[in-house]
Amino acid sequence: MQKEIQPEYHEDAVVTCACGNTFTTGSTKKELKVDICSKCHPFYTGHQKIVDVGGRVEKFRKKYNLPADK
Repeated sequence: MQKEIQPEYHEDAVVTCACGNTFTTGSTKKELKVDICSKCHPFYTGHQKIVDVGGRVEKFRKKYNLPADK
């Protein structure tokens, strides 16, 4: 492995989620920002959370004449 071409590795990279949760991990970037983490992901919480990007959910519901989710 050539040392001059490897990226710098940070063992204390800070990960910040959109829900406000933060934790540290190892990464080639010093700071990471994510949309969903284990504290707010539906698989881990058991609550369904729809992440709507660009109105896709509303478009799907309108196309198939489905009621709005509350």
